[in-house]
Amino acid sequence: MTEAPDPIFAFSSDFVDELTKRSPMLATLAGIPGEHAGWDDLSPEGGAALAKFYADKRAEVDAFPPARDRWGGVARRVLREWIDERLSYYAHQDNLSDLNNIESPFQNVRLVFDLMPTATDKDWETIAARLETIGAPISGLERSLALGKERGMTAAKRQVRAVIDQARAHASETSGLRSAVADYRKEHPGTALGERLGDAVTNATEVFSAFANWLERDYLPAATDKDPYGRERYIRSANRFLGMAEFDPLEAYAWGFREIEQIETRMQEIASRLAPGSSVSDLVRSLEEHPEQKVDDLERFLGLMRDRQARALEDLMKSHFDVPEPIRRIEVKLAPPGGALGAYYVPPSEDFSRPGTVYYAPSSSKTYALFSEITTAYHEGFPGHHLQCGLQVYFRENLSRHHRLLVCCSGYAEGWALYAEQLMDELGYYEHPAYVLGMLMAKLFRACRIVADIGMHLELPIPETFDFHPGEVWSWDLTVELLSTRGFVERAFAESEATRYLGWPGQAISYKVGERVILELRDEARARLGSAFDLRAFHEAVLSAGSVGLDHLRDIVRASMS
Repeated sequence: MTEAPDPIFAFSSDFVDELTKRSPMLATLAGIPGEHAGWDDLSPEGGAALAKFYADKRAEVDAFPPARDRWGGVARRVLREWIDERLSYYAHQDNLSDLNNIESPFQNVRLVFDLMPTATDKDWETIAARLETIGAPISGLERSLALGKERGMTAAKRQVRAVIDQARAHASETSGLRSAVADYRKEHPGTALGERLGDAVTNATEVFSAFANWLERDYLPAATDKDPYGRERYIRSANRFLGMAEFDPLEAYAWGFREIEQIETRMQEIASRLAPGSSVSDLVRSLEEHPEQKVDDLERFLGLMRDRQARALEDLMKSHFDVPEPIRRIEVKLAPPGGALGAYYVPPSEDFSRPGTVYYAPSSSKTYALFSEITTAYHEGFPGHHLQCGLQVYFRENLSRHHRLLVCCSGYAEGWALYAEQLMDELGYYEHPAYVLGMLMAKLFRACRIVADIGMHLELPIPETFDFHPGEVWSWDLTVELLSTRGFVERAFAESEATRYLGWPGQAISYKVGERVILELRDEARARLGSAFDLRAFHEAVLSAGSVGLDHLRDIVRASMS
């Protein structure tokens, strides 16, 4: 007789249903099937109601009997830790100053439109309904920010200016919303729905414009000039992304400099082989302008990245990973204009009708250097985020619905994606030394993030032994200089990144810290098992439990590989 599932699984499914009714934006972002025409209540009252909901659910989870099995225990721990993070958000009144250039309620209001289905007229009617009512969430957000201002709790001016620019981009004639609606109307001329969409998108752009004006007129003058969060607030924010109870920022800061030096040494070794007598900087500049590496046709670039995904998936699902059929579909697209620069991944929907998608947001030059983008393809796509996130959605047997659809610990997710970049080097998928150099450039960039992110928020001096402004205290300007000179990124991207770190503290370090934990776990398992160590089994141990905090990941992998 088959034992009934642990009751936490039914509770988790009900929890998702109840939460997404309160947060239809979350339902869209998570890819939960259904018509999501409504909006979250982003007002102070909405925040208070959601905080009470979380507190009540946390008490219910605590009242559950002991887990029946391993997966029941995983579901309980993941749900508790996830709710606790949300409760901390409201307890510290972060919702009253939550405004930054990359991941705050404002960006999510815009992002939902990129993830809504568009296959049928009914889908477009739902989009029209949201465009017509977009003033509701923006008004609620405005009220929350205004209350925070009254209480002396504001976002930093730098973040406010970034959002003003984004809001005006969304209100402009080149807005992605305008172009999407224009495409529909062109394909369906003279229809009532087309006219409705035209009026609705005009309303949305007016709302974005008004919000930008309010921020500039009423909020910006009162916003704080101080960018750094300080040690206590930084550690709290970092724990949200890492899931590490004993994270030591000063140890990580010192480790980050060691990583920079080690990576730069390896890069110079490659430069000496490829171009004897040249510096790494000289070689990088040469590769960026080389006709075989420079790609300024965006469609051609996307095609090359799709080809990389297809080859990696076909090869590795035979040898290193079990890849279920729904995860064998991945899309690669250009990101809508107006957001932060770079590449990002959006997981598949619950029913896989929306496939996992890699988005690229190019700089104004719209030119890509192929040698430095191969590693990004493996990071964002397969076997990086696409494999990890796709499996998490797929594992219905072992993972709770809440875990599969709503949980993403950045330390785990980004750590795995960075590990995937290195794994592809170990497996020989950087077929040219220049591609290895590109991978190391990406690693160097992530190491620079560690020292800059921690250094700026804790206002630390640069070590006297490091050959970059020794003794000076970290600032936005120094971070931009480090990233654009030592990190090999364009200045516009470096500026966007430096602003991101200041508005999203602790997230930037999660890449290298997560990779560090995964590599340490692999080394531990190899040392313990010797010749019995199996790399595929290790990958299964890391991926089978879905996204978890790094402390939790250690417990899971050590138990699985014992």
